[in-house]
Amino acid sequence: MKRIFLLIPVAASLLSACNGGSQADSVTDEAIAVKLQPVTTTRYAPVLKYSGIMASTAEARLLFKTGGIISRIYVKEGDHVVKGQLLATLNLTEINAQVQQAAQGVEKVQRDVNRVKNLYNDTVATLEQLQNVTTQLQVAEEGLRIARFNQQYAQIRATESGTILKKLMNEGEFANPGSPVFEFNGTAGNDWVIRFGVSDKDWAVLKRGDKASVEIDAYPNRTFTGIITEIAQGADMASGTYEIEVKVLPGGARFAAGLFATVRLQPAAEQTVTLVPIGAISEADGKTGYVYTVNADGKTVTRNKVTIAFLENNKAAIVSGLDSAKEVITEGVGYLTHRSIVKVIQ
Repeated sequence: MKRIFLLIPVAASLLSACNGGSQADSVTDEAIAVKLQPVTTTRYAPVLKYSGIMASTAEARLLFKTGGIISRIYVKEGDHVVKGQLLATLNLTEINAQVQQAAQGVEKVQRDVNRVKNLYNDTVATLEQLQNVTTQLQVAEEGLRIARFNQQYAQIRATESGTILKKLMNEGEFANPGSPVFEFNGTAGNDWVIRFGVSDKDWAVLKRGDKASVEIDAYPNRTFTGIITEIAQGADMASGTYEIEVKVLPGGARFAAGLFATVRLQPAAEQTVTLVPIGAISEADGKTGYVYTVNADGKTVTRNKVTIAFLENNKAAIVSGLDSAKEVITEGVGYLTHRSIVKVIQ
């Protein structure tokens, strides 16, 4: 019996040793095997992509200076016109009467001036009376000049060769002073531009003179050169965006107002980004994603939320979220959570 009792502690000791080894192996097996790769930093300027409609810098809204009934419209939408061509006229009955009235007023005051001069020479009229009627004559002549000026601009003529984009009024309608009748696009020059709105973040990095590449649907196999010529200094009240104007060089191509174009802008301003392998990105959604790094203890991990600038050549450019990281996990990412225990494999 003594032999039996002596064997029991030995057996218990052996069993305890076996259980301890099993628990150690279990902890090791729970660690997720991962591999690390170093990160690098570089400088880059983002490429911004926008769309817009081709327009000419000679676009204008043509109108009558004075109000009146539209008598004739000689063109329609889409018509090509030449400089000086008559486009529309007002009914001149009232305007011609105003010119005639002003002319008769000048004749009357001229007679008064001649009469007062004779009286002044005969010392019957005073110098003040002569000066007063002379001033009245000058006022009447200016009134006649205004009436003739309005008569001249009771018609609309093309300011240069171009195209009628839109006809806003018809014959018989009353045109208020300053109300547009035509939207006109001059095509005499080669100043073609694309206008579009950009966000406040993109507005902050764009400068006048920055280059652009332009792709036009009408020329699918060709890329045109552009340059930023205007940047709005205030946001559009309706859209909240900032208008950018890009001048496009035709390079011998024939442009027309309304052509749809895609513009890629290359700002001169650069920013620093961190490059990591694409395999390090998990749960990507648009411009955001998550990258895991190993903590100083070599076992636990940190789940870093990052902002992605672009993807290129199997690399992801990170603009924020990895400021101090030297290495990131690239293999085993799909099995990780913020509570995972890892085992780094060299």
